[in-house]
Amino acid sequence: MIHKPGWHIYALLVYNLKKGQAKGTMSHSLPSRILLVDDSTMTLELISERLRQEGYWVDCASSAVEAFANASQNSYDIVLTDLVMPELDGMEVLAHFTDRYPETIVILLTGYATIETAVEAMRRGAFDYLTKPTKLDEISLVLRRAQELIALKAENVLLRSQLQELHRFERIIGISKPMLLLYKIIQRVAKTDSTVLILGESGTGKELIANAIHRNSTRKDKPFVPINCGAIPEELMESELFGHEKGAFTGALKERKGRFELANWGTVFLDEIGDMSPKLQVKLLRFLQERKFERVGSSRTIEVDVRVIAATNKDLEQEVTNGKFREDLFYRLNVIPMHVPPLRERPGDILILVQHFLQQHCQKKEIPQKTMASAALDILQRYEWPGNVRELENVIERLVILVETDQIQVDDLPARMRQHDPGDSRPLMEIGDNGIDLKQILDDLENHLIMEALKKSGGVKNKAAALLGLNRTTLIEKMKKKRISYPLVDS
Repeated sequence: MIHKPGWHIYALLVYNLKKGQAKGTMSHSLPSRILLVDDSTMTLELISERLRQEGYWVDCASSAVEAFANASQNSYDIVLTDLVMPELDGMEVLAHFTDRYPETIVILLTGYATIETAVEAMRRGAFDYLTKPTKLDEISLVLRRAQELIALKAENVLLRSQLQELHRFERIIGISKPMLLLYKIIQRVAKTDSTVLILGESGTGKELIANAIHRNSTRKDKPFVPINCGAIPEELMESELFGHEKGAFTGALKERKGRFELANWGTVFLDEIGDMSPKLQVKLLRFLQERKFERVGSSRTIEVDVRVIAATNKDLEQEVTNGKFREDLFYRLNVIPMHVPPLRERPGDILILVQHFLQQHCQKKEIPQKTMASAALDILQRYEWPGNVRELENVIERLVILVETDQIQVDDLPARMRQHDPGDSRPLMEIGDNGIDLKQILDDLENHLIMEALKKSGGVKNKAAALLGLNRTTLIEKMKKKRISYPLVDS
């Protein structure tokens, strides 16, 4: 018997696809199956009752041995296990499931929390680490996040299986509605030889889309030749595209084939086409019309069979209006326009992208697998990502290298993300076990703000009062009452 974690999620998606109901988002009406492991009967009863009320399918085990026996007979999406237990502890439960059921998410729960055990748990692959006494709401929140990740992974796998007639899109990550629409367009466009214009902001992955179109076309066994029109000086671009003869210009020591010639029977990808000079736009237009060209320094006409895919982050229609891009060339390129959505328009893909980049860069740099704390994930999902997927990948790569612990926390994130997070509701200070003197804290804060306003205004009473949202007489009265001394100016 084959046990596959998340079996009911896969079954639901298969059923929906067969019924033609898969829309790119998964219903959360069918929750995950959980194995709860703890040697305390009271803890098992308390947590299992709450989780069943929330609709989870819960099995209980009072020891690691019993948990292993259950796992041999049933499939579990999530294991919530105590750390300290007789005979075999939670770390051994974690190791067992990581080794035998790697798709199962393991969450540790313990009343003996230390930084060392938390770090070790994350290093060994735990999804999260909760300390006792744990609020049931906190457990529910972590389980919902785990379930969301399970659903995203399952849905991504299944949706990709629906594209088996295409080349595997392993480098294109996304299961949101905009991305599903893009996959369908790729599927249809790849079967043709039409010129494609890919539109999208920088960092959205336009070259990945172009490559996917090529690899799923009848030209897939022929060259895919990219060229960045904005990265090569204008005086060299013509030679790059069309090639040159020996002695055609200073430095042309031998003949050279251009990109169009090298791509014969394949695909040329013209990235950042909006940066191409007017002179080269004319030559490119002629090539698109005739599929013929001459090398620089030659009068011999060369004919090739290539497909052209272009991309730009500019509004070419506006560029045409501004006289910076030829209208006839625009219409030649814009046979099949494709829009790649920015990351802010598909926030549902951020979680799976983060997981993908964490795994990719940890493996690439031979660093133990890192995880992302739930609070940090929240901030990443709310961030606008002006640099799109490229920015996200760069951030994750930097965190993988610089963060020394195995779990990335909120404070590890770039300051710009923490400071501009609209959902950041962390308190300015915590209330300790002995409480706080609220009156004194508020009095000190008011004194500080009055002094700041006086400094910023240079002692001008009206201006200082305006900075504080007070009238002048109120400010003066407060200063007298608080015995704040500062040289004041009337005007």
